Amino acid sequence: MEIRIGIINNSRELSFESDRTAAEIEKAVSDAISGGAKLVRFEDSKGDVFLISTEYLAYLELGSGTSRRIGFVA
Repeated sequence: MEIRIGIINNSRELSFESDRTAAEIEKAVSDAISGGAKLVRFEDSKGDVFLISTEYLAYLELGSGTSRRIGFVA
């Protein structure tokens, strides 16, 4: 699953791959925001951990995670 996170007052987005499903990620974010948590925890497919402040979340884009083809395809 490809995840892209927009952060307020930052022109770049955070982008990484995760092994979690879109439903799991969506639930974690909505639970954190509705529960008043200060941070949301994400883990990528390599095991790296990202902590994002819920106050500065601009958007969350969940993709399919399919890889793009490179080169010439007939």
